[in-house]
Amino acid sequence: MPAADVAWMLAALALVIIMFPGIALFYGGMVGSKNALSMIMMTMSTLGTTTVLYVLFGHGLVVGDSVGGLGLIGNPDGYLGFLGIYEDPGEAQLVDPYWFAFYILFAAITVAIVASGAVGRMKFGGWLVFSALWVTAVYFPLGHWVFAYDGEGTQGGWLRNDLGLHDYAGGTAVHMSAGLGSLALAMVLGPRKNMGNRPHNLPLVLLGAGLLWMGWFGFNGGTAGGANFLAQYAVLTTLIAGSTGMIGFCLVEKIRDGAPTTLGMASGIIAGLVGITPSADAVDSLGAIVVGIASGAFVAWACTWKTKLGVDETLDAFAVHGMGGIVGSLCVVLIGFSGSPAGIEGVLFGGSWDIAWREVVAIGAVCAYAFVVTWVIAKVLDKTMGLRVSEEDELAGLDLSQHSESAYDLERSSGLGQTWSERPSGAPTTDRIAALAKESAAAEETARA
Repeated sequence: MPAADVAWMLAALALVIIMFPGIALFYGGMVGSKNALSMIMMTMSTLGTTTVLYVLFGHGLVVGDSVGGLGLIGNPDGYLGFLGIYEDPGEAQLVDPYWFAFYILFAAITVAIVASGAVGRMKFGGWLVFSALWVTAVYFPLGHWVFAYDGEGTQGGWLRNDLGLHDYAGGTAVHMSAGLGSLALAMVLGPRKNMGNRPHNLPLVLLGAGLLWMGWFGFNGGTAGGANFLAQYAVLTTLIAGSTGMIGFCLVEKIRDGAPTTLGMASGIIAGLVGITPSADAVDSLGAIVVGIASGAFVAWACTWKTKLGVDETLDAFAVHGMGGIVGSLCVVLIGFSGSPAGIEGVLFGGSWDIAWREVVAIGAVCAYAFVVTWVIAKVLDKTMGLRVSEEDELAGLDLSQHSESAYDLERSSGLGQTWSERPSGAPTTDRIAALAKESAAAEETARA
């Protein structure tokens, strides 16, 4: 691999890493102040658990030779523990976008999105177990379906190779799987006891959206595999769709609610970025405008569905990522530009309908698999180890009840929110923290009454 390509891939990896504090702040600002650190812990922890599992056996499951030639799951043999990858063949294998490090980050950010369905009511220990099982049973197989190409003497995933799915950077395996997974998890956990909590820090939400947008240039640009024309093309369409995504979302807010909002602007940015992920190499600049506006507008409408369905999928991953991913995938076959790197001509421009049914089948298969398997995992864990915190802990807030700390040091004398080295003698012990949690829950209950 030329030095310029290596440099770009290393830069892209660094950009994608920024997405983790980005989603932590994005989600953390959207929840109530008593659950902000809980969301940060849940999203950031996925990078730890996923990295370990991916190194141990995940890479082979994603890109390894398909077991039985069925295209359903890869064979981990040959990639276990990343053994044997350190010999330098002069081709910089470690930074290849379909090789090792880049895919670790793809997997981890997908799991982090699923935390949307667990806000304010899921045990942190339960989340760690759930996220480990989810990435193994949901993401790794779907990653194989979508990202594993047929090679010389090897069989890849069935969606990519047998069905002919076009998905540039993970609209299906990443965004649809996370959106449907979040919905299933929320349905198993049930609604929060106090659903009146509003986003406590909108500037943090916008900062998180900005960091995610920055990381998306590495996510989509790095998928090109080097410093080439495709990378430039994907970065441009990513910029355009993120910009117009906010327009689409805010237009719907203005028409429906009378005023656009900061939260809507941030959500629209992410919706546009989700929409362009599967189509970044298949539409031109005008097409990217359409993808962004369509994704933002549709997601703004889809955000109202959870109220009608009675499902507390709190941070709208189902709408933003699930529905946004579907819109972007459909744009590939509807408005694809024949002069793009993908060379797909959309049916609205006279292209063949053959690819359209293939895209629809792929969307249905990914959504169904992600929802059903997530529901089964969550249901089994809930019946065995229990996933939900007690009502008392929930009303006190998970920052205090699960992590013994507070995002905002409003009562420094209590010792909460300080580092352990800063805590004065006599700072709250575990028993005292439990007592404070009870007091907070009692005050919350009184306020609700």
